[in-house]
Amino acid sequence: MDDARLNEELIDSLFAVRTQVHAELRDLAREAGLTDTQTDVLWRLSRGDEMTARRLADRLQCDASTATSMIDRLEKRGLVRRVPHPTDRRAKVIQLTDEGCALRDRVIRHSTEHSPFARLDRDSRLRLHALLREVAEGPHSAAAPEDHHDEG
Repeated sequence: MDDARLNEELIDSLFAVRTQVHAELRDLAREAGLTDTQTDVLWRLSRGDEMTARRLADRLQCDASTATSMIDRLEKRGLVRRVPHPTDRRAKVIQLTDEGCALRDRVIRHSTEHSPFARLDRDSRLRLHALLREVAEGPHSAAAPEDHHDEG
């Protein structure tokens, strides 16, 4: 198999895994009254201490107004709150409420229990984890400093 075909098949596999993960979460999201994107927001908020609307928009690859309206809907449901940024008085940090944390924990538990990666043994998952991090943090990580410009 040539390199172009190998890369194509790797990307096909990533799309297939993404589809499996989203399909597993769809029923849980509907039961909780969330959209797929709102579920994604809960997941991403679980990964960091400080997340501004701008940083969230960057992570979701959407414009700031879309992220803001999503945050508004989650805030109305009592799942997130906006608090003052510790160093930038113009910015707000998006935090999960207790109810948001409980739902996020449920999403994470469900995702890990139904993970397509569970088919692999632990050593294989560790190797895959290292490889995926290497790919994710490769040349495209040049945009990473933008992630931090609104934090300080």
